[in-house]
Amino acid sequence: MHNTVDATWIDDFFIMSKETEPEYQLSDIFSCTRCGFCCQGETTVSLDAKDQERMVRVLGLSREETAQQYWRITGTEVQMQVRDGHCIFYDPTQGCTVHEGRPWRCRQWPLHPSILSDESNFHTIAASCPGIKKTLSYKEFSHIFQALRQHERADEQNG
Repeated sequence: MHNTVDATWIDDFFIMSKETEPEYQLSDIFSCTRCGFCCQGETTVSLDAKDQERMVRVLGLSREETAQQYWRITGTEVQMQVRDGHCIFYDPTQGCTVHEGRPWRCRQWPLHPSILSDESNFHTIAASCPGIKKTLSYKEFSHIFQALRQHERADEQNG
């Protein structure tokens, strides 16, 4: 008996698998509650050039005014200032006051790639972030997160 593999069946299977994979949304795994837990601490994030441009635009100030009022600049490093143990833009009643202009690192959090490489990272982050869907297992969360990341990379490649 000789086993042969029908290549058309394999192609059809992979095409079908891609078509039947649900279209995931970020809200399937995370919805920011703007609780501010991630804004707490004595350190803050660095701002790249796009972060700086976005923040200036959202605040409606000049770059100089924004830098003077909100940034800590040491050499070539630009960071948001820290006030009273939290990011200068965090307000306990409103959450992030520059949410639309927040840096990419803030936009990424808590969906940091390390959450996929170590299940304990997932549990640590999920325990401190009320926005992570607690009804999902680590396996379900990781599957959806990976699919979202792959979709994002494909979008970037396709322009």
